[in-house]
Amino acid sequence: MAAPKIATATRIIPTSAHILYKEGHWQIRESIGKFIEREVNPYVKEWENNCLFPAHSLFRSLGQLGVFAVNKSIDCGGLGLDCSYSIAVAEEMGTVRCGSIPMAVAVQSDMATPALALYGSERLKAEFLRPTINGELVSCIAVSELHAGSDVSAIRTRAQKIGDDYVLNGTKTWITNGIQADWACVLASTSADPPHKNKSLFVVPLNSPGVHRSRVAHKLGMHSSDTATLFFENVRVPAHHLIGKEGKGFEYQMQQFQDERLVTIAVLLKPMERCVEMTREYTKERHVFGKPIYENQVVHYRLAELQTEIESLRALLYRAVLERMAGTDVTLLASMGKLKAGRLARAVTDQCLQYWGGVGYTWENEVTRLYRDLRLHSIGAGADEIMLSIISRMMDTK
Repeated sequence: MAAPKIATATRIIPTSAHILYKEGHWQIRESIGKFIEREVNPYVKEWENNCLFPAHSLFRSLGQLGVFAVNKSIDCGGLGLDCSYSIAVAEEMGTVRCGSIPMAVAVQSDMATPALALYGSERLKAEFLRPTINGELVSCIAVSELHAGSDVSAIRTRAQKIGDDYVLNGTKTWITNGIQADWACVLASTSADPPHKNKSLFVVPLNSPGVHRSRVAHKLGMHSSDTATLFFENVRVPAHHLIGKEGKGFEYQMQQFQDERLVTIAVLLKPMERCVEMTREYTKERHVFGKPIYENQVVHYRLAELQTEIESLRALLYRAVLERMAGTDVTLLASMGKLKAGRLARAVTDQCLQYWGGVGYTWENEVTRLYRDLRLHSIGAGADEIMLSIISRMMDTK
């Protein structure tokens, strides 16, 4: 895939960003940012009200910008760039005025496709990965089950080898992009071996006989995200749709989690900064007892603290990315960052909303939307408690 034509960046670059980003990163961010302001943000309210955004048309446009290609090798249709470019893309996607679309994009670029890019056969890459990178197909990752969210080893979905096919049975839930997706990267047990050694990943076209979808409705937030439950009833999956080796699925999934968590941190930075800035502006305009709310020391001090926390999280993220690029195992840093990001998103949105008073309790307020949307990040991609478990375990081994 040819590198996208990208306009020269003109924005003011924060000093801290020079730690990680060079001119090429800012050119990509500038291109994506202009697209978001022109083709995404004007329609966010409509898509939120409809509880759906047009994934196929939007992903085709994002594919043309190279959004799904930056972290994929050239030999499978990507741009062959390092992981810092994935972080740059994720940060810029945070300028979307809701959480649903950045999450859906991250699923396609950093959750459903990494194992396929690293371990898939050339046949699978040609049929599924290349068109997904180009935005011609929409993908989803089907790991979670009702009783097995953070505990991936506890999944019950099974794939039994029969002749030249695997026969897939089970149910996956909380599947982002699941209603509109063309294919799913599905984790299933394929043997009676121990839980960490009996799982495999498959590419499953979602128009296959025996696949049924049901929409998860009435979520607290992420309203324009199509979240599905996928039912697999004797679905025949050709053996060549196996990603990599049988029994390696759990290992492949664990490898992918660290980059997923770094992207999750990156995508939260801009929404949190926007929340603080909108609140700062509002409290300067809103008067109580004859003076702007902002002039109360408790208000401007608290906003200053929140902005400091956001910048500290950015520094942790950039350190983790630099170490990841140097070949270091960043499981500890990624887990710390993910924990901090989820908790900080809760603090920022809750405390900013408080300063909006009754206006903050209205449905259409963007701060209120962020309050609803960002709450998910203490649950998804590994709940806070899982991050604490990883961090404490790694501390004990030092």
